[in-house]
Amino acid sequence: MLCMASRKYVIDTSLFVNPNSRGSLGKDPTSAVMGFIEEVKGLDIDIFMPPSIFNELKNFVEHKAMDELELVVKKRAPNTYSIYLPAAVFYGFIDDIRVRMNKGMRLAEEFAKDNRPDNDEKLRRLREKYREAMRSGIIDSKEDFELVLLAKELEATLVSSDEGAVKFAHQIGCECLPADRYHSLLKKLKK
Repeated sequence: MLCMASRKYVIDTSLFVNPNSRGSLGKDPTSAVMGFIEEVKGLDIDIFMPPSIFNELKNFVEHKAMDELELVVKKRAPNTYSIYLPAAVFYGFIDDIRVRMNKGMRLAEEFAKDNRPDNDEKLRRLREKYREAMRSGIIDSKEDFELVLLAKELEATLVSSDEGAVKFAHQIGCECLPADRYHSLLKKLKK
């Protein structure tokens, strides 16, 4: 039997905002938060969220639901001055950034050479391709960085569907759980 008592989880906004991740928790971010609160009632688990992620979630969820969430989630910032990260991780990160910058430059060159009209459509395609080349699969915000650092500091399981956060978490030795599987785990813990 799997013993999950006193487990620690650091949760991301993707658990509530990403339609594929929130699953049966709710049809929209606010109802997903309320469904999550119901799922965790009475469970012997600790749930953490960096304040920056909590504030980010406020952009998607009604105020009343955030007040309720605050009762079950511990807001805690990582101690960025005491966490050790191997230089090899940053070496790889810098190499990845260089490759991405070159991809972005090639996309911009393609756009500049395309003399066809319909600039709005070209700009839309450029933005989409540029975002994919530069931001997909990489940690791209301080909020995501704090999320992973907190999981590392607490030796907690990171719950996220953000590819970049999960990839970085794996590189520094964090346990991860895809956000779309978390609510089924909570149901199992209730039994």
